[in-house]
Amino acid sequence: MRKKTIQILLTLLILTAAPLFSQKFSDAASPSELAAAIEKAMTDEQALSQLLMFGWDGEDPSPLIMNWIRQRNIGGVKIFGRNANNTVRVARAVSEMQKASLASPFGIPLLVATDQEGGWIRHIRGATSETPGNMAIGASGYPRDAYLAGYYIGKELALLGVNMNFAPTVDLFSNRASVLIGPRAFGSDPVKAGILGAAYARGQLAAGVIPTAKHFPGHGDTALDSHGILPRIQITYDTLWDRELIPYRMLINEEIPAIMSGHLSFPLTEGGETPASLSSWFLRDVLREKMNFKGIVITDDLMMIGAASYLRAIHLTAKQAIAAGNDIILIFYAPPLNDQFWTHLVSSMKDEDFRSIVRVSARRVLELKLTYLRGEKSFPHIPDIARVQKGLSDPDASAFFMDLAARSVTIVYPEDTKTAFPLTREKAGRVLLAGKFTNFFVYGRIAFPNPVILSITPATDSAALLAYARNADTVIFCLSDSADLRLLQSLRNSNKKVYVFSILSPFHLETIPWVTGAVAVYSYAPESFAAGFSAILGRIPAYGVLPYER
Repeated sequence: MRKKTIQILLTLLILTAAPLFSQKFSDAASPSELAAAIEKAMTDEQALSQLLMFGWDGEDPSPLIMNWIRQRNIGGVKIFGRNANNTVRVARAVSEMQKASLASPFGIPLLVATDQEGGWIRHIRGATSETPGNMAIGASGYPRDAYLAGYYIGKELALLGVNMNFAPTVDLFSNRASVLIGPRAFGSDPVKAGILGAAYARGQLAAGVIPTAKHFPGHGDTALDSHGILPRIQITYDTLWDRELIPYRMLINEEIPAIMSGHLSFPLTEGGETPASLSSWFLRDVLREKMNFKGIVITDDLMMIGAASYLRAIHLTAKQAIAAGNDIILIFYAPPLNDQFWTHLVSSMKDEDFRSIVRVSARRVLELKLTYLRGEKSFPHIPDIARVQKGLSDPDASAFFMDLAARSVTIVYPEDTKTAFPLTREKAGRVLLAGKFTNFFVYGRIAFPNPVILSITPATDSAALLAYARNADTVIFCLSDSADLRLLQSLRNSNKKVYVFSILSPFHLETIPWVTGAVAVYSYAPESFAAGFSAILGRIPAYGVLPYER
């Protein structure tokens, strides 16, 4: 009888050994020790899954993304703009996904990421704040503005259960014609970008959100967009080191926890034609060895043409990204569960070198999560839906973003501002407001009651603009892109007073020194329009400075 009892106990011990001795994310241990223990206890597939971050289709989590979470225990999800028109639904989606992830064998939460830079890039809309953005911070020049922008944006994300933000953008405003970066940059000065980027990152961390500097090694010196092409940036390594990499060197010194690799090639460097995101020279030799970066590296979306065109198959691109030194690979849509993407990566784990790379990255990802997503200072993984339903608005945040917008307004023309500003209602006479943004007209009507209104569309031509201008003494034209610029040029010989209200990139202002006056506000946030018109009227001073040399 005793022998039979012992056999039963031994059998039970064998059957229950894994649960008895497996590590849990909530265990008491240092991040490095517990990360090592969990990684060691993981199967190859479980370790590989920690390197995966996927998007999904629709506002609610798709069955496919839920299967990746439940069956494969992937490490993260990314909220794109297509998922995020309603903040309550975002919080519910995060709640559903995190509950599934926390039910996994090790109880590991997801990294829930998004792009909420401020200004132009705001993937989660709904009740979140519209803000003046990075270039407005550069125009104000105050590191505290960068800190508070990061902090207040981070507070909203944390309330929604978003624990990682792909910001700050520390690309430089090197190529003025850039259609991708523009006002997302703090400016052209690499040291100032580093200071402001570090302050922004500190604000995010204070709000409980992991910041991510991007797009390494620098997307600012090209007019091309890596979503649709692989930009080839013709600068030497010395130029890169002394310019684009300065913000990263500063942020690494400040212990930035994450950096996003960009789909950019630098043919004049040892990286050659290979996208930096797939280059071991950039990610291991430069970023890890020379720059001594200790955090995690995450790819920009691997479905962007800048990456996808290189090896022309997502499973090959994903393997190369991991082998090159990325710790997390980001993909716009989750692939089918048993797609070649997964089977190829799992099969590649038979190669001991690749397996070792995956395991090191898995440990890094786990340590990041254990450092920032655990403990008293971390925010709950499951968002409080009732709090989200009450609203995200914060009076302090609203007041700050209004102040930032006011501090950043820049008078660009004329050099002697007294000849054109303030533009009082009496001095303006009959006003034509021409533009394509609703808030331009909302705040323009407050500043100049009963104006003539021309809502610009793709069909608006020079003849239409000139016809409207004939009925006005002063034209205030909202300039946002090259199409607007072409239309604006038709007013050059109109004999009207022409004022330009520039939003987004101020680059276009360089070609119109003939205008009566021009102000730059860098964003289409309501606060930016309010501040710009207030400066035009002379009700607030315009202390902003163009954050680049003209």
